[in-house]
This record gives sequence, C-alpha cells and structure tokens, in this order.
Amino acid sequence: FPYTTLFRSDQASETRDPDMLHFAMELGLKVLQMTLNAHNWRRRDMVQWVIECAVESGTSALSHIMKSWSTLFTPTEATSQVATAVMAPSTAARLELTVIEKEALMCCARALALQCASRDPQRCCLSTLTLCEKNPAAFETAYRLVVESAAEIPPTQLFAIARYMDYRGYPQRAFKLATLAMKHFTLAYNQDSHPSIGDIHWACALSQALGYNELTQIIPLIVKAVHCPTVLSDLLFRCTLAKAAVEEAQNGQYYVKDNNRVTCEEEPLRQLLEGTISAYVNTAHSRLNHISPKHYMDFITFLSKAQETFLLASDGNGRFNALINNMKVLYKGKKKLMQLVKETFG
Repeated sequence: FPYTTLFRSDQASETRDPDMLHFAMELGLKVLQMTLNAHNWRRRDMVQWVIECAVESGTSALSHIMKSWSTLFTPTEATSQVATAVMAPSTAARLELTVIEKEALMCCARALALQCASRDPQRCCLSTLTLCEKNPAAFETAYRLVVESAAEIPPTQLFAIARYMDYRGYPQRAFKLATLAMKHFTLAYNQDSHPSIGDIHWACALSQALGYNELTQIIPLIVKAVHCPTVLSDLLFRCTLAKAAVEEAQNGQYYVKDNNRVTCEEEPLRQLLEGTISAYVNTAHSRLNHISPKHYMDFITFLSKAQETFLLASDGNGRFNALINNMKVLYKGKKKLMQLVKETFG
C-alpha cells in the first residue's frame, strides 16, 4: 500500500513529537477516507494503526474519529475495532481517565455501536449487544434494534443472538428471537446435516423449559419451517421423553403408555407428531422417485425410523401399513426394493 510507510513514520522513535503525531494521524485519516469503499488487504492494519494513534493523541482524537466514523470506517470496522478498542480497560488505563471521563468515552462508543447496528444489523447487532451489555438503556435499545431488523438478519445470525441472550440470562428475549429466526428459516427434506439443526433443538428445548405456552407458539413454526423428517422425529422424541418425565413425576396423564410405547395425544406435541408423519410420507415419495439400487438399504433404514414415529400415534400402525401398501402399488416396477420392503415390513 503506497501510503503505509509514510503515515507510520512517527513510530521511528520512542519519544513522539506531538505535532508529528497529529500530522501522521491526519494523513492516516485521509487514507481511510480514500480506501473506505476499496477492498485492500492492508485495510484492517490501517484501521488498527489509526486507532492506536488516536489513543496516543488522547480523548479528543478518539471522540473525533467516533463522531466522524461514517466517513472513515465501515459499520463492521467501527464496532469490531473502534468501539471495542475504546471500551477496552487498557485504553482507560493508558489515558489515565477519571471515572467521569471514562463513562463519557464509553457512552460515545455505545452510541457509535448503536448507529452501526441500525445501519448494518446483519453484521453489527451481536457485537453491539456485547458492547452495550453493561448499560441497561443501551442494551435495551440494541435488543429492540435486533427485533425490528429481524427480517434483514439471516436466521443463523438470529439464532446466535438468541443463544447469546439466553447465556446472558434473558430466556424470554432469547425465545422471542428464536421464534423470529424460525419464521425466516427453511430446512429441506434432505438437509439432515444442516449446521442450524443444533439451533432448532436448542430453541425447542428452551421453549419446553419456559412452559406450555412457549412450546405451543414455537411448534407450529418448526412444523412449517422444517421438512426433514429425521430432524422432526428427533425433536419429537426428545420432547416426548422430557414431557413424560415431568408428567410421571407429577402423576399426570399427558402421555398414555400402551404396550410399551408412548403416544402423544395432546397439543402441542400432537401437531409436531402429525407434521413429522407428513414429512416422512413426502420424503419417502421424493426419495423413491430418484432412488438407485445402492441406496436401497438406506431407504429400509429410513422406513424403520419412520415406523418408530408412526407408532407414537394411536392409529400409527394402520397409517404406516397404508404407506407401505401404497408404495407397493405405486413403485411395483422397483421389484428388488419392494421385495426388501415386503421382507422387512410385511
């Protein structure tokens, strides 16, 4: 980068001349303005160097770059580098700030972070929340920005923010963000290794821990968003076992045990059960339309897992047999596969 050597010239000696430091910083700010929209691999180093110059120059320089941030930094740079550096304990110690001076500088940094989150919520909301977490008013504002900007934030990022809120001790806010993430999330029938599956399990477990109302709210969203039957069945079994344990401890009748199987006869798990069964039926037909002989045994394993889920319904055995019989008719041309199906399931 042609300007780097020039505006780093003040580092040549340990004793810095204030005028030269001021000149170097002004030159550095010009470079940041000129490269703001450029993709230069030295950009991060330049931003870090200007921040160090500002810290060396004092609070007025730091305030200046924070108030002028939009002409110097991207929102991501402003939150992850500028505001983070300003709020670091080492900065206050280096400048020997009083309590009042420190709070004034941090207030400016939080205001900067909130502006960045408003401008680029996708990339800045989580870092803004962490920067504002020690100030209730700023933290509340940051949270509201996330909620209002949920449609602009990818579900994976919303899940990350929701998990952060849960970690910070705000389970209801975490639940709210998890529901917003689910509303914008889709999992196809063949995405059984999607990285967000863990987030779905976490959201469902959080809802169940919060109570019946929360579980009732999130299950319809899960059924609408998730079309992968194996993911749905895993959720169903986890919810079933967890609820059964609670009901057994309370001597309740939520689940009916019959012939060593547990049935889900009440909402909201009834809706999850029906959604899972529908997903198995749709996925079975989708897989059969493009199946090759080398995947026949995988399909039999898939049907075995489907059978376990069907049997959670009181009429599940009949519905599963109907699915098998329907496959035998529709796909009778796949003789070897249908023979395997008949040998395994009758």
